[in-house]
Amino acid sequence: MKYYLEVLKKYAEFSGRARRKEYWMFLLFNMIFAVVAMILDNLFGIAFGNIGYGPLYIIYAIAMFIPGLAVGIRRLHDIGKSGWMTLIVFIPLIGPIWLLVLLVSEGDRGANKYGKDPKYFGDEINEIGIPQE
Repeated sequence: MKYYLEVLKKYAEFSGRARRKEYWMFLLFNMIFAVVAMILDNLFGIAFGNIGYGPLYIIYAIAMFIPGLAVGIRRLHDIGKSGWMTLIVFIPLIGPIWLLVLLVSEGDRGANKYGKDPKYFGDEINEIGIPQE
C-alpha cells in the first residue's frame, strides 16, 4: 500500500525512476481497487447492462490513468529506456510481450540519464549490497 500511495503523491511526475517493486505494487493495488469498484457497481445496481462495471469503476479508471502512465514511464526510465517505449504496446502480438519484458527487467545499477538509482539511499549501499558511485 505504501508504494500505491507514493505513486499517487507523484500523480503526474513523469521524470525520474521507479523500481520494479514500486511499479508492480502499484499495479497490484490498482487492480484490487478496480475490482472493488466493479463489485460496488454491481452491488448498488448501477453497472451498465451486461458489461459488469458502471460509473464507480469508470471514475476510478479515469482517475488512475495519469498516475499509472507516469509510474510506467518512470519504470522504463529505470532500465534506461525512454517513456515513448510505452507506445510499443500498439505493435500487434509482440508489442505487449516486449513491454512486459521491459517492465520486469532489473533496473540500471547506479545513476543513468534519468536520475539516481532508486535503490540507493544516500551514503549507504543499496539493498543488494552494491556500493554506488
